[in-house]
Amino acid sequence: MTTPAERWGIHPEHFWLYGRRPRQMVEFDEKMNAWNVYGYAEAIEVLGDPGTFSSHMSRLLPMGADEAFTEGDLLQTDPPDHRELRKLVSHAFTPKVVAELEPRITALTQELLDAVADRDTFDLMTALAYPLPVTVVAELLSIPSADRHLFEGWMTEIVHSLGDVSMEDAPEDQERIFEAGMAPMRKMLEYLREHAAECRRRPRGDLMGKLIEAEVDGRRLTDNHIVNFAKMLLIAGYLTTTMLIGNTVLCLDSYPEQAARVRADRSLIPGLLEESMRFLSPVAATYRATTRDVEVAGQRLSADQMVMVWFGAANRDARQFAEPELFDMTRGPNPHLGFGRGIHFCLGGPLARMEGRVALDHLLDRFPELYTDPERPPTFMPGFDTTGVSSLPLRTSLG
Repeated sequence: MTTPAERWGIHPEHFWLYGRRPRQMVEFDEKMNAWNVYGYAEAIEVLGDPGTFSSHMSRLLPMGADEAFTEGDLLQTDPPDHRELRKLVSHAFTPKVVAELEPRITALTQELLDAVADRDTFDLMTALAYPLPVTVVAELLSIPSADRHLFEGWMTEIVHSLGDVSMEDAPEDQERIFEAGMAPMRKMLEYLREHAAECRRRPRGDLMGKLIEAEVDGRRLTDNHIVNFAKMLLIAGYLTTTMLIGNTVLCLDSYPEQAARVRADRSLIPGLLEESMRFLSPVAATYRATTRDVEVAGQRLSADQMVMVWFGAANRDARQFAEPELFDMTRGPNPHLGFGRGIHFCLGGPLARMEGRVALDHLLDRFPELYTDPERPPTFMPGFDTTGVSSLPLRTSLG
């Protein structure tokens, strides 16, 4: 059977999407001047040792690190700061806060699908997969509804600008492209900073208010902490949840027998989402920087080298997953790395899973038939470290 990658030509350089195995589980890429980690066990080793493999890897980039972009960003913080910061954030972003969002996620999904209910064709991404997670996080942060379109625009610019960055580019070209991507980021952070200041002046019971009030052992979050956590939630929601919804529908289109099964038994949706995260991992790679000389899988890595941990490849490692090229929504256990692993395991994972479950359930309810449009093939995110559709035109019948 033709896989989605073979059918649509998804990232041809991502060999694991085409059933090919790496020559070595850890290998050095001279063009990128970085180590690639492809194996599952090796990825677990790297992600489990933040003392050796630092998340603060921006120091290796030509443009360096701007504290305004990094302070409070959990993804770029190492212990012990990470532990204290995550503890503070967890006091505000609790499982209860996430669970209470389900009725609103359900209502919003229905509202978005109402807008396309009578159409023969529609783009899943613009109709549902983009606006749902952005609106949920924006509402969580009490961002006025009139301003929410700004965030979708900024994040689209950020993703597409940074998709042009290549580690093979000269340092000055990397910096130029990076700066172009940072322009919309700065606008978003400026907006969030003003919003946080307003929330400090007029406290409320929303997530922003909880972040402002959060305190552990006398320590509170700074404005940079709050703004960068909000930024992380918005970007993670845009990337992970948006692509999870799109990728899952793409997989159902490619495997109609499993689509029929999940339509008949919605209890299969959670397993479907987990297999989608493994099979087409939205965040295909994460980055680390070595702090000392270290050996992994027989390879000697020097200090101050970039390491790319390829979640997408590790999730296809035959040493961990039986028949990894097979899409099987009943796969179990399924310890994929789609939401990361270790101290940086995605804090928003439960929210992404809930949004995906609600979106898929109501999408299947609303449309008894859904097919990709042969006249308008899907397009894919440009970033070499992401795997996901950016547009997914669908037809509601074959007629």
